[in-house]
Amino acid sequence: MAKENNNGANLGFEANLWRAADALRSNMDAAEYKHVVLGLIFLKYISDAFEEQYAKLEEDREQGADPEDPDEYRAINIFWVPKEARWSKLMDNARQPSIGKIVDEAMLAIERDNPSLKGVLPKDYAHPRLDKQRLGQLIDLVANIGLGDRDNRSKDILGRVYEYFLSLFASAEGKKGGQFYTPRCIVRVLVEMLAPYKGRVYDPCCGSGGMFVQSEKFVAAHGGRIDNISIYGQESNHTTWRLAKMNLAIRGIDGNLGPEHADSFHRDLHPDLMADYVLANPPFNDSDWRGELLRDDKRWKYGVPPASNANFAWVQHFIHHLAPTGFAGFVLANGSMSSNQSGEGDIRKNIIEADLVDCMVAMPGQLFYSTQIPVCLWFIARDKRNHRCRDRRKETLFIDARKMGMMIDRVHRELTDEDIRKIADTYHAWRGDLEEAYSDSSRRYEDIPGFCKSAALEEIRSHNHILTPGRYVGAEDVEDDGEPFEEKMRRLVAQLREQQAEASRLDAEIAMNFKDIGFWESEP
Repeated sequence: MAKENNNGANLGFEANLWRAADALRSNMDAAEYKHVVLGLIFLKYISDAFEEQYAKLEEDREQGADPEDPDEYRAINIFWVPKEARWSKLMDNARQPSIGKIVDEAMLAIERDNPSLKGVLPKDYAHPRLDKQRLGQLIDLVANIGLGDRDNRSKDILGRVYEYFLSLFASAEGKKGGQFYTPRCIVRVLVEMLAPYKGRVYDPCCGSGGMFVQSEKFVAAHGGRIDNISIYGQESNHTTWRLAKMNLAIRGIDGNLGPEHADSFHRDLHPDLMADYVLANPPFNDSDWRGELLRDDKRWKYGVPPASNANFAWVQHFIHHLAPTGFAGFVLANGSMSSNQSGEGDIRKNIIEADLVDCMVAMPGQLFYSTQIPVCLWFIARDKRNHRCRDRRKETLFIDARKMGMMIDRVHRELTDEDIRKIADTYHAWRGDLEEAYSDSSRRYEDIPGFCKSAALEEIRSHNHILTPGRYVGAEDVEDDGEPFEEKMRRLVAQLREQQAEASRLDAEIAMNFKDIGFWESEP
């Protein structure tokens, strides 16, 4: 059986597909090429769903079904694919010099007949920089995904490929990749901790929509009803907004991302939304958010954020959109836990004193493709008294997860399934809802030195309202190995002398080698 990693990839299939697709990229930049590939995967997805329904309608012709009636598809939330956009036409023309123009016309036709996709699909396939022979090969490659599966697995396979390709394009683009992709293991921690079973889920800087995909997966995995959650999002970058729209559509997720891309600070597309859950990964330390234009904004209840850094503007935007019993989980740079510059310390203090900070998690480094900045997770509870679980008013849970994870290549780390489970279980045990959400109902929360600590508000005050988990969890307990202190010291000193003697021997040997080739002069 093929191995599976935390990007949701079957490493025997998706990885091979990626290598084949990447080989066709030639000299095209990854930032451009991702739209070429992801656009074709999306087209294949809607074509598979369309063809499956088309076949069913063909079988029901005698009962009056018409496979060429667009309403037969729209009635069950399947995109209508006009004749000029069907995958069979692309396959028939994959080796023709005009294939780029044919794909562009297919994308235009789909947008024309499906208003929800207007302005979303890529339409640059006819551009001279895209080699048409390679485009034909790519179409052949994508044609094998899903294979017209009638067991409802085609959608899942295509969704997995789309998500896996997003992650690898983010890696290929480096820093720019962080604008549209949050590593899946981070999203999973947020979702597993917040457990969004039902209600309104909001991400005002949604990137390619990973928070929403994982929220839907969580509900399905825990036996909930997908239609019990509502998706609301916003994205300021037009091309990233398009990726998100395609990502949700390919998963069959009905979400409200607004009619177009827009800046959440300056043009909030969901001004009256009170969300039950906020999940977000805002841009780190954004100094270009034009905060000077919003000095008197009603969202700054806990203090005016500095124009030089949007971190606490995002925090207050999240709080502003939380329902009275809502929860938020989001990623921020580590500086947000301790910075006192430009009034940030006062804003953090006011948020803490309002008893909003539920949990803080320090994450390991090297999780992101786009930056090596160490990050933390904030969890905000709008009103701890109204939750069905243990009363944790004037308490905050601190988790230090910096030693967790495993390196998946030379520069990137991922949290394992066990790591994610340990963090989430600790949080749910502390809140007292482990019995309801998880199987290990007998567990009771306890502080673990070096990993987690439940700190009272008074203790946080004594640390000047700094939220760095390491200040609270302390050092990890070291097991007593039973060796008496004096014996251990004698052994360690003897070992040190042996190492010093060996170092002297090696120094002499190196000096002799240099002397033999005439590059070592005797000391004066």
